[in-house]
Formats: sequence, structure tokens, C-alpha cells
Amino acid sequence: MEKEMAKESVIDSQSLDHDVGTHTTIYIEPAREAAVRRKFDIYVVPVSVIYLVLSTLDRNNLGNARVFGFDEDIGLKSGQFGNIQTLSSVCTVLFEVPWVLATRRWGAKKAIGTAFVLWSICTLGTAFVQTYGQVIACRMLLNAAEAGLAQSFAFLFSTIYPRELAGKRIMTTNIAQCISGAFGGLFAYAVQTMGDRHGFAAWRWLFIIEFGITVVICGVGLFFLPGKVEEAWFLSEEEKETMRLKTERDYLIRGEEKFEKKWIKPALTDPFVWMLGIAFFTSSVAINGFGVFLPTIIQGLGFASLKVNYMTIPVFVLGAISLSIQVYYSDKLKKRGAFIVSCCVPVAAGYLMCVFSKNPDVGYAGMFVLVVGLYPISTLAVTWITTNLAPDSKRAIGQPFAYSLANVSNLVSGQLYPTNQGPRYVPGNAISAGLTIVAGFLYAACWLLLRYRNNKKAKMIAEGATENGKEGDQALGFTYIL
Repeated sequence: MEKEMAKESVIDSQSLDHDVGTHTTIYIEPAREAAVRRKFDIYVVPVSVIYLVLSTLDRNNLGNARVFGFDEDIGLKSGQFGNIQTLSSVCTVLFEVPWVLATRRWGAKKAIGTAFVLWSICTLGTAFVQTYGQVIACRMLLNAAEAGLAQSFAFLFSTIYPRELAGKRIMTTNIAQCISGAFGGLFAYAVQTMGDRHGFAAWRWLFIIEFGITVVICGVGLFFLPGKVEEAWFLSEEEKETMRLKTERDYLIRGEEKFEKKWIKPALTDPFVWMLGIAFFTSSVAINGFGVFLPTIIQGLGFASLKVNYMTIPVFVLGAISLSIQVYYSDKLKKRGAFIVSCCVPVAAGYLMCVFSKNPDVGYAGMFVLVVGLYPISTLAVTWITTNLAPDSKRAIGQPFAYSLANVSNLVSGQLYPTNQGPRYVPGNAISAGLTIVAGFLYAACWLLLRYRNNKKAKMIAEGATENGKEGDQALGFTYIL
């Protein structure tokens, strides 16, 4: 894999002027640049996986806790669990942009470290809630703390890796969801068999133990995160100089080191940001509902509650395999839109299998079908917008803003599986399928928009133009990845 990365790095460096329009005299030896990237692969990418796994585990295991008594102990009525997810999601939408801006301003170590401390406290707090109101307050604070974690890492990777190699690193977000889904099911099953101890219900121990694991592992991981990537502690002086030269070379993509307010309006008025955000919203209803409610869906298919948590494991394993393969080829072929649109097909098909068949085995098989396309959609959508917005100031606004539009879907998905629609949850599964089909058409429209922009620029260049009076990604020298 490293040899392949080095080979791709050579290609990237040699074709940099053509691909992204960074017309500059700065030259960095490809092998030298690839060696620096490998340092970040060793020290930063694994930390991002760990952080995202544990944060997703802390957030989504509320669904696993539900299977063994959470609703009954808190006294939740029909629809109230969905309300918890919906209200918590409001905080996710509101705090994504601020967290990414904080990462750009103060660096990953300070911003992500602060988020880690806050969400860990909220995880522990979940173990001691007694009322519906306390659950809402605790989970809203947890979501506020975790809101920008995935986007902050995606932004960080966009400042380190070339656009054509970013997908493999940004996919850590959904690899983490798959790992936490599989591990969460196994972990929850182990805690469930442990039963009540010392006056605490098993689901309360779930969050107490999660808190302990998160504090220890993420506390160690925080040491590895860099502040400024050009000054990362694990780089030698020569490697730091390489990163500084890369920043100068990639000025068109990166822009000024200081945040420039002039890019706020272009980021918030770019049709591509809105179109992809709305497309991401429609596809994310299925994704968000799946992550939290998978145990509920499987239990509704007629399987015993004790089996539910470990039955989720192979589903997430298949999701991780499919995600890795599709993102690898998306990076290799430098194509995003075609992969995203094609992934919408199995997602819709899997949910429709649950809608039209009463057979539990068919419904369970549907989970395997839909997960083939589920996670690549969100990974490639984030990669698509992260690598097609420039400079950093525009990316720091536009990327999390589009993701915030997507996370409004939590307001919908949180209401899709109320208890009174069990056991098959036909309306929820049908809505997820329908919105995924809509998403496929919207992602295709995004592809057409970027293709139009590229063709327009190519025509101007063919006619002899050297500039078009625009900056950032809309400048004449910037080519969008389709």
C-alpha cells in the first residue's frame, strides 16, 4: 500500500499544475513529500480512527442500551426516544461550523482535545440520568461536543494530503462508524450478559465503562495530534520545511494562513455547497437512522433481544469492506459522483426488502444489501466537497455548512422508528428508501454542475484566456474533481 501511495504521490506532484492550477515555481521532490505524508499516516490517521470510533460508540450505543431496558427504566413513552435523537441533532447542526473554524484557528490538538473532554463528561453523565428531561439535556450537550469532530478531521486531512489521496483518509469517519457499530454490538452484548451490578442496571454500566475506555485511549491519542501541520512534533526540521513549502506551493487551494472573512459569502452562496448539502440531507436520513436504530430494526424483524446486538456485527463488517474498496477505487479513478449515485441503488433496495417482505430472514438480508452502499455515500460526499472548495477559508465554512444541512436529516431520522410503528417499522423504512432514490438524482445534478464549470473553464483556456477574474476554486486554473 505504501509503494502504491508513493507512486500516486509522484503522479500527483508531477501533474499538480494541470490538476489544481497551482502555477508556481516551487518544486518538492515527490519521494520527500510522500515520506512526510507517511508520517501523518502513522501518527495522525490512526488517532482519527480511534477518536471517531469512540465518539460514535458513545453516541450510538444509546440504541443498544434501548434493547435491554433503557426505555423502561427512564419511563419513555412512544416517540420520546426519537425526540431525544431529534433534539440532540439540533446541537450537531448548530455546532459543526464553529468546531471546524476552531480547528482552523487554534489547530487540531486544542480544538479536538476540548471536544474530547466535553463529550467524555457527557458520556459518563448518561449513566446517571433518571428522567426524560435529563436524558435530553445530557445527549444535547454530548452532540454539541462531538458535532464537528468528523469534519475537523476531514478539514485537517485536506491541509495535508493532495485532493486525489484525501478520500482514503476522510473515510476514517465511516470506517469508525462500522467499527463502532460492530464493536458496539459486541460490547453491548457482553455488558448485557453481565446484568445488573452494585445497584446499576446493565445499560448504565455500558456508559460507565465506555467513559473509562474513552478517557484513557483518547487521552493518550491527544498527544499525537498536531497543532499546525507545518510544526507537527513528529516531523524533523527538514520535514517541517517540506510542509511549509507545500503550503506555499498550494496557495491557490490553501489561501492565506489567517482566516479571511471575504470567503464567508462565497461559501454560503455557492450553488454546489447547497446542492450537495441538500443531496447529502436526503441520503443521510437512511444513514443516520441506520446507525442508531439498526438494533431496533432487527428486533422488529422478530429476533430475540439477546441476539440483536451481536447480529449487527457482520452487517457493519460488510459495510467496512465495501467502504474501503469503493473509496480506494474512487481515489484511484479520481471519480466521486458516479460512485455516489451507484451506491444509492443498494441502499434503497435494502430498505425496500424490509418494507415488502414479512420474512425476518429477508429483512435481515436487506440490512446486508443496503450497507454495501450506505457508508461510501457519506464518505465520498464529504470528500467531494472538501476537495472541491478552495481556499482554506472557504472550505472551513462551506464544508461543515453542507454537512450541517445533511445533519438536519437527524430531525427526520429520529422520528422514523417510534415504538407504536413496530415491529416492522414499514413507514420508516419506506421513507428511507424513497429519500435515497431522490438523493441519487440530486447527486447526479451536482456532477452536472461541476462538469459544466470544468467545461466552461476548458473552453476559455482553449480560446487563449489566462484568467477569468475569479479566485479560489472558481479561478480558471482550478479543475473540479467529478
